[in-house]
Amino acid sequence: MLKQKQFLKLYQPVHKRFEKFCRARAFGDMPYKDLMNETLLIAFSKIKKLNNEDAFLSFLIGIAIRVLSNSKRKQKPLSTEDFEFDNYADPTGSIERKFEIEMLYKALATLPVKQREALILFEITGYSIKEIMQIQKSGSSAVKQRLSRGRKELAKVVKRYMEIPGEGYDAQLESSKN
Repeated sequence: MLKQKQFLKLYQPVHKRFEKFCRARAFGDMPYKDLMNETLLIAFSKIKKLNNEDAFLSFLIGIAIRVLSNSKRKQKPLSTEDFEFDNYADPTGSIERKFEIEMLYKALATLPVKQREALILFEITGYSIKEIMQIQKSGSSAVKQRLSRGRKELAKVVKRYMEIPGEGYDAQLESSKN
């Protein structure tokens, strides 16, 4: 019972950041709730290995990354079209915002793993470059390079998603009216 209370005490303050990481990182690989549950089960069983309580979120993210890696080796690749976007993630959000978030997750899923993780950790979860260096076991320049390349590639992918083939959106609207 004491172990359970200690775990919950550590988990409650980081829940939202951890969930954001899992939503973004698991997209296209596995349902994010499965990733969260599996990670939390492993973390609970290995809580004694945590040396610093301030590093609990990093501890969870490290486990989640390993769970995803192991999961990818065990199962066939999944298409991002196979995943239904969780519309309950933001009950106050507009349909447009939900669509934009889904497109962002799909675009992130196309990036190489290290770039995707660096972007998610930095932009979505709010980690510093120094913290990402520790999580990814990389140097500062490698993390910065992943962030830079990831942003550039993400911009290209998002632009491709937003392009409408043909003469443009206005031309298509006009021709549909006739």
